[in-house]
Amino acid sequence: MSMATPQMIFVNLPVRDLEASKAFFGALGYHFNPQFTDENAACMIVSDSIFVMLLVEPFFKTFTPLPVGDARAQTTVITCLSADSRPAVDALVDKALKAGAGEPMPARDYGFMYQRGFQDLDGHLWEIAFMDGEPN
Repeated sequence: MSMATPQMIFVNLPVRDLEASKAFFGALGYHFNPQFTDENAACMIVSDSIFVMLLVEPFFKTFTPLPVGDARAQTTVITCLSADSRPAVDALVDKALKAGAGEPMPARDYGFMYQRGFQDLDGHLWEIAFMDGEPN
C-alpha cells in the first residue's frame, strides 16, 4: 500500500520590506528555503508541509486582480499555528514581541486550549495555540 504525499499549504502574505520581514521571522527561529527566495519573495519554512511566502507588495499584486488590503487597518485572515505546550506558546509570542511585533489581545485560556497572538511588522495576525488533547 502506498502512502499519499501529504498535502502542503503555502500562505502568501504581502510585505512592505522583505529584508525586515525575513529578519523578524528569523528572530522567531524560522528559516527560509533559498531555492524559492529572491528580491521579490522569501519562502519561510514552518514545517515539512507548511510554508509562508513573504511577497513584496508589488509582486504580490501580480497574483490578484483585486486591491491588496492593508492588514494594519483591517483584519482579513488570522493564521493560527499549533505549539507543543503552553510555555512554547509564550516563548514564541515573547520572541515576536521582542522582535517588534504587537500583541493585539491578551492571552486566552479556555481550559482545553491556550492561545496568544501577535501582529507582525505588516499587521498580519498570528495565533499560537496549545490544545490539550487531539482535535476530533
